[in-house]
Amino acid sequence: MITTALKYQFRSLENIPVKIWSDAREGSLHIAQSIALAIRQRQQDGERLVLGLATGSSPIRIYEELVRMHREEGLSFNNVVTFNLDEYYPLAPEAQQSYVRFMGEYFFDHIDIPKENIHIPDGRIPMPEVANYCAQYERLIDHFGGIDIQLLGIGRTGHIGFNEPGSWENSLTRMVRLDSLTRRDAIKDFLREEDVPYRALTMGIGSIFKAKTIYLMAWGMHKADILREAVEGPVNSVVPASYLQKHPNVKVYADEAAAAELTRMKAPWLVGMCNWSEDLICKAVVWLSQKTGKPILKLTDTDYSENHLSELTVEYDNAYNINIRIFNSLQHTITGWPGGKPNADDTHRPERAQPARKRVIIFSPHPDDDVISMGGTFLRLVEQGHDVHVAYQTSGNLAVHDYDARRYIEFLKESSPDGQPLERMDSMLRFLDTKAPDQSDTEAVRHIKGLIRRGEARAGARFAGLPDDHIHFLDMPFYETGRARKKPLGEEDVRIVVALMEQIKPHQVYAAGDLADPHGTHRVCLESIFEAFGQLGAGKPQNDEKTAWIDGCWLWMYRGAWHEWNVDEIEMAVPLSPMELEKKRKAIYMHQSQKDRPPFPGDDHREFWQRAEERNQRTAQIYRQLGLAEYEAMEAFRRWKF
Repeated sequence: MITTALKYQFRSLENIPVKIWSDAREGSLHIAQSIALAIRQRQQDGERLVLGLATGSSPIRIYEELVRMHREEGLSFNNVVTFNLDEYYPLAPEAQQSYVRFMGEYFFDHIDIPKENIHIPDGRIPMPEVANYCAQYERLIDHFGGIDIQLLGIGRTGHIGFNEPGSWENSLTRMVRLDSLTRRDAIKDFLREEDVPYRALTMGIGSIFKAKTIYLMAWGMHKADILREAVEGPVNSVVPASYLQKHPNVKVYADEAAAAELTRMKAPWLVGMCNWSEDLICKAVVWLSQKTGKPILKLTDTDYSENHLSELTVEYDNAYNINIRIFNSLQHTITGWPGGKPNADDTHRPERAQPARKRVIIFSPHPDDDVISMGGTFLRLVEQGHDVHVAYQTSGNLAVHDYDARRYIEFLKESSPDGQPLERMDSMLRFLDTKAPDQSDTEAVRHIKGLIRRGEARAGARFAGLPDDHIHFLDMPFYETGRARKKPLGEEDVRIVVALMEQIKPHQVYAAGDLADPHGTHRVCLESIFEAFGQLGAGKPQNDEKTAWIDGCWLWMYRGAWHEWNVDEIEMAVPLSPMELEKKRKAIYMHQSQKDRPPFPGDDHREFWQRAEERNQRTAQIYRQLGLAEYEAMEAFRRWKF
């Protein structure tokens, strides 16, 4: 569903047309349908279509939908010629991280495109031949009449292709040096930062500008800041994507998370008339309080009028009454009883008082997200007597260093009784000795790494007070590829989640709503929970007593180590005392394999406990600045309504 302009009438500050979709799936399906329509039109006219293709997570769903259309609707690609944007250098095409392999796995191996029509930059070209090779790649694009439709993602440096900050506007296909942030983002594919190439071959800005139509995709919160700079900011080489403002036919497709920093989404009252809802009023008042540096209850009519919010005070209410209403609304989000307070009036509480003892499932995508993201609430729920279960959705085996695996394997070997066969452990050690940078772990090594994460998760859950029979390891199959690239969410993944929910019949479910997770695992795990709720009939009339429990099951979403909910989005804020924050830190400490230097730190190299504490303390600080009570820290949640 497109959300553009449904809520607001605005004058756009965007210099490129942006369509905002409720989620990446909807936007991707639309792009895929547009490409399919163009292919069929050219086939009808007896002509070929030239596609410029991107890699990374952004276009995957587009490729999946095009493959589905090929299989189920007879969409043929025999008249399609493709040119890929870029490739790491140096890198062999058979390497796991190569874009040759990526395109084969996600697209080319599943359609009928002639092999000779596929063009991907070659990461094996000897250095002295690179310049000539790049010039030939450019000439080949021109030979086919240029690119008809070009797909682009946007990197967090603002790069398109591998055109990093500083790229010039008329640049053509060439070798480039990768930005340090781009290389850090690539760790999820290469596992170790030192294995990420420093260079790449890429089509240039000028090459991209030859395309007749360009689709720029932006999915996820981690793209929000750079998308705003690209479409609302000035054209400059610091943000190469901003050059697209000069192209005559660019279409930007973003999900709501990626569009969150656009002015029409973040502060729509700055660009036009608003249809004021209570949520939007709350958003505006919080924004005004933060902009003026005043607590909510000190805001005046003058503050409103001088900051483009006079419409609120003139047509809806005066500043005093608006302030009181929003202040009380935010105050009601604060509760020390995340499972509901027994025998209390719950009219203005985020959770129901009844039943007093709730059955709870905390879903944790990785084996440490439970304590990192909501460890204080986890401890509080157990201490207040609720029937708490924790479910670790994936094994997390990918996020264990080889040296940790070696330490455990050697321990097993040396502690084995004399005469016990040790061949399996010796085999694993030999594998680690000879493992190549781009080589996936063997099943046996993945098993050991999974056991390491499982032991740490169990220790953390026990520290929170759970008995062993309340600790569940789901090991969802989509994750078990041995590589950063996971399989799509499958029926078996959802069936596992459904089975646990049917077993527990929870009143509360907690899930990671952190769609900024750069590795995608959180996103897939959340989709599995949404799908499970759907299959169980959430939001639909229940005529069977056996399924009636789903009507009373509330889904609370927490954020992970990357971002927090905005204050106007928070529906339950659980305050933590200094002692509770310290106890949460100790629970995180149980995950020894993730301490000091986790394998996938993202763009924040602090330890997870440091990130979690800073985020929780920052939330408490924002509440205090708005004029509410001062706490040491806060964990925040938002309820999903079906």
